[in-house]
Amino acid sequence: METLTAIFSAINGVVWGPLMLILLLGVGLYLQLGLKLMPIRKLGTGFKLMWQGRDAKPVPGEAKKPEDEGEISPFNALMTALSATIGTGNIAGVATAIALGGPGAVFWMWITALVGMATKFSEAVLAVRFRETDSTGYHVGGPMFYIKNGLGRKWLWLGGAFAFFGAVAAFGIGNTVQSNSVADALDSTFGIPHWLTGVVIMVLAGAVILGGIKRIAKVAGKLVPVMGIAYVVAGLVVLIVNAGQIGDAFGLIFYYAFNPHAAMGGFAGAAVMAAIRFGVARGIFSNEAGLGSAPIAHAAAKTRNPVRQGLIAMLGTFIDTIIVCSITALVILTSTVWVEGEEGASLTALSFDAALPGWGNQIVSLALAVFAFTTILGWSFYGEKCFQFLFGTRSIMLYRVLFVLAIPLGAMANLGFIWLMADTFNAMMAIPNLIALALLSPVVFKVTRDYFDGKEVLPGEDLDHDKS
Repeated sequence: METLTAIFSAINGVVWGPLMLILLLGVGLYLQLGLKLMPIRKLGTGFKLMWQGRDAKPVPGEAKKPEDEGEISPFNALMTALSATIGTGNIAGVATAIALGGPGAVFWMWITALVGMATKFSEAVLAVRFRETDSTGYHVGGPMFYIKNGLGRKWLWLGGAFAFFGAVAAFGIGNTVQSNSVADALDSTFGIPHWLTGVVIMVLAGAVILGGIKRIAKVAGKLVPVMGIAYVVAGLVVLIVNAGQIGDAFGLIFYYAFNPHAAMGGFAGAAVMAAIRFGVARGIFSNEAGLGSAPIAHAAAKTRNPVRQGLIAMLGTFIDTIIVCSITALVILTSTVWVEGEEGASLTALSFDAALPGWGNQIVSLALAVFAFTTILGWSFYGEKCFQFLFGTRSIMLYRVLFVLAIPLGAMANLGFIWLMADTFNAMMAIPNLIALALLSPVVFKVTRDYFDGKEVLPGEDLDHDKS
């Protein structure tokens, strides 16, 4: 075990190191510039399309279809993706970024999100453009399919690599680690034993997961907006209490994004490179832009136009990081707890509790529990589709059962090595995905340009790039 831990630690240091962060930012910046900042300029259009529910615009020359292809509404596809992304990263990840990189890390989280919007847009465009219909009649897609159908059979091994990393990572990042986090939070706050938490989550999650994507999307469509709004409202209450410190908090963020922070109190200080590194790393960990997970959900959306789903998909990064993570960051920076040496979820909890004594810790514990639960739901679908790509449609129910049974084991286990392994495979998902995004970027640019020029390219239509 010590040897395996050492090996995975070395790999993890590379895949989450500066080179990977530069690659993630570099591909995102290339896509953002190639799209001429469209994801930022069309943010309002994305929100408008999200509330419309589904793609109902008739296609020139075709009769209007009563229902578009796909299993879930574009809105529920976004909520399913958000169910997996809004999680521990929004509570513990932001706190860790500030604790290790200083207030300036928040600025670099924002930059990562603005760049990541283009990445998430491109992922969803390709997911819808190159999705397939499986033997059960359901639409399936994601990086493994746009690698297979967009880059050709010679690249099939790369799609298989993504699917393998995704199927393994789902059991860790999206399952055992989440149930363990919930069990720890509920045990420390309310005294609920780990085993009981594990069994309850298993029963609740199993009732949803075994029903497939339609049931997951239905639950996510209701639970994610409620939990997200509730957490933001709680954060805004804290900021009202700390209103006098908000201006100073923004000042700290912008100043220390470009200047080193000296040690003070229990805070060890941070160089500018630390602010950049931890801001980018925690930002990507939270919104998953570039990892290739979210497009698996967007591929199931009821839409016939890739660009429309891309405009909705990019909202996931904006909501996750610009809204939810920013609330957490401002709550932390308007308190004085962050200079006392705390980090992780405990730093966020203490910051809430400083403004709302007796309530803050409970709010964070409950938010962490709900966030982690929905992450389990979202990642179960991601892992299932990766497993299906590798072993066929008949393997789906086996994966669902194994995934559900792993939940209580995670709640009761010591997950040091599992966390390390899952975190490593989570980052390794990004490598095949980023290669595919770079190589298929001409498809994204052409489809997007045609859409805004009024020449919509629908799934199944030829593109010159596909033939090359």
